[in-house]
Amino acid sequence: MAGGIGIFMINFGRKKINHFAFYVFQHLYLQHQKHRLLMDRMEFLKAMAMLPLATCNMKLQDFPKLVEKGPSTVKMPALFVGHGSPMNALEDNAFTRSLKQLGAEFKKEGKTPSAIMVVSAHWLTRGSFVNVSEKQKTIHDFGGFPQELFDMQYPANGAPQKAKEAALLSHLLHETNEWGLDHGAWTILVHLFPEANIPVFQMSIDYYQPMQYHLDLAAQLRALREKGVLVIGSGNIVHNLRMSIPKLQMGDNKPYDWATEFDTWVASRISTGDYASLANYEQIGSAGKLAVPTTDHYIPMLYTLGLADGKEEVKQVYESVEYGGL
Repeated sequence: MAGGIGIFMINFGRKKINHFAFYVFQHLYLQHQKHRLLMDRMEFLKAMAMLPLATCNMKLQDFPKLVEKGPSTVKMPALFVGHGSPMNALEDNAFTRSLKQLGAEFKKEGKTPSAIMVVSAHWLTRGSFVNVSEKQKTIHDFGGFPQELFDMQYPANGAPQKAKEAALLSHLLHETNEWGLDHGAWTILVHLFPEANIPVFQMSIDYYQPMQYHLDLAAQLRALREKGVLVIGSGNIVHNLRMSIPKLQMGDNKPYDWATEFDTWVASRISTGDYASLANYEQIGSAGKLAVPTTDHYIPMLYTLGLADGKEEVKQVYESVEYGGL
């Protein structure tokens, strides 16, 4: 079924998939594997400083146990959200409640991210960039909405260190202090993490690259999840504003046939792990061209898919239909 806004968790065992949002979920558990233990320089120095305090009969094999007492990082999921209208930032509806519930589950299960990276449909550049600013401004990149929406702020700090780590993972990424948090980011974060106490940074979309570029770049960034970074792709898979306006005026949410066709095709490609076909969506003809008249909202999905390792679950959290083609 074609959707409008929602949250989707990837589960490769499921047959039915809605295109609006999905959540790449890795079974989250801590594993004490010494050969995989990553320890930063500060933790190493702390451990070394403790050695003089140890008793003289401390055995060499006891040292790894001392090191393992340092903090562990839980591997974070990757999330794709169909963010819908900016008004969702203000509204209390089924979609925003599902975001709040998901955020509560993160907290309850001890999955609080060390940082959040958002790939939004609304930051398009020539070249790929990460924002390394310490402070993030709330960008109101829209018009024609109530003043209350323009007054909203999401005062999260930036995550310059994590952003720089992202840039080190790929030669394709460059650092910048431009941009901030656009509505593809903050209108969903205000519900997921309303306290705004988790550092956030955005990565831009190089709008001049082929689709495969984005899948490949995402694969290079998988290590971010191991570092506790929650990556969120924010866009929509079907996003045809021109075709949706008449239905909006009539209050008609029935999906167009081409939207349903494209949704079904995307579902089948995800279920088989055929991401290369998703990067060549035009192959299915008119349905693809109507569902994705421009690629800005489609590309964030490719980043979420590219961050998966192929062995992860997909779980649908929420789905809805908006005006047939959004």
